[in-house]
Amino acid sequence: MKATGIVRRIDDLGRVVIPKEIRRTLRIKEGDPLEIFTDREGEVIFKKYSPIGELGEFAVAYAETLSKTSGRPVCITDKDSVIAVSGVPKKELSEKRISSELEKIMDDKAIYVMQPGSSKNMNIIDGSEKYQMGVVAPIISEGDTIGTVIMVSTDGTGNVGEVETKLAQSAANFLGKQMEQ
Repeated sequence: MKATGIVRRIDDLGRVVIPKEIRRTLRIKEGDPLEIFTDREGEVIFKKYSPIGELGEFAVAYAETLSKTSGRPVCITDKDSVIAVSGVPKKELSEKRISSELEKIMDDKAIYVMQPGSSKNMNIIDGSEKYQMGVVAPIISEGDTIGTVIMVSTDGTGNVGEVETKLAQSAANFLGKQMEQ
């Protein structure tokens, strides 16, 4: 944990304001749920809550099954980072922050399919052009986008078909329904 040098007082209703700079850096928006942790030394830690992250091992198993079925690398993300990877080395994508392009796709709540021969790089994570979004299906639970299922394009050609699109869409729908139960 690193100190920011910022000090805030608790108001009479028990609220603390998280500075705008920190909210921007951590991509915390109005209405985002935060999980609260405490430790023995009296520290209080706020962490962005990830409902899809609670699926943890299930998401990993689902990504592996989807990758084997489709023959393509697969990623499952929450709203901030990659939480499950199969078909590519995990260290290259797992737990990395998602790109701003992927964030926009989530905000749009629509399926994205890379067009063949597209010259625009749609990176999964910022700073790496090695893995492009072939198909992105948003995971929607109770009307909110909580993550994505991504069929990864490693060659940048965008050669993804209707089968990959339907697989990603089915996986996203299934995961969204799991979160509603």
